Amino acid sequence: MVLAGLTLNGVAITMLIRAELGLGPWDVLHQGLATRTGLGFGLVVILVGLAALLPWWPLRERPGVGTVLNVFVAGIVIDRLLTVTAPATQWWSRGALMAGGVALFALGQGMYLAPRLGAGPREGLMTGVHRRFGISIRLTRFLIEVVILALGIALGGSAGLGTVVFTLAIGPLVQAGMRLCGYRDRAAPEAAGA
Repeated sequence: MVLAGLTLNGVAITMLIRAELGLGPWDVLHQGLATRTGLGFGLVVILVGLAALLPWWPLRERPGVGTVLNVFVAGIVIDRLLTVTAPATQWWSRGALMAGGVALFALGQGMYLAPRLGAGPREGLMTGVHRRFGISIRLTRFLIEVVILALGIALGGSAGLGTVVFTLAIGPLVQAGMRLCGYRDRAAPEAAGA
């Protein structure tokens, strides 16, 4: 389930890249960093994942097998798919890729978080802030996405309609994906707004 969820995340990010309507905030950051450094998109995804682990200690998050897999699987899947796919050219296919990418990303997150084998580096920030401060998953995710988006735009990453849709929809969709896949937070039950 963890590997399937991470693979879906890689597919979803590739769908958003190929839609060319704007990337999710983390990928705006990845793109900005890749452009500035000359590194490949997938390698930047991996390096940012490693850097995102740094705040885990003060948030009392514990890495697991899922954490390690997340750092590498999505970047590898994205790089592989980018070599065998092309950008969409029709308006309807671009819109379908964008909408499908956002929905698939949320489902993939639910799939790899539900087994509790370790959140990904970026999601560990989300769940750590949620548990530590009692802020709902959807609000936590939204706030993190806005900060990362601003940084990505400052570095020259591309933002657009897909970015707006992703930023506004991802919090509630990830929360729904986690519930759909059986995730229940024992440390901060329903009263915390999860």
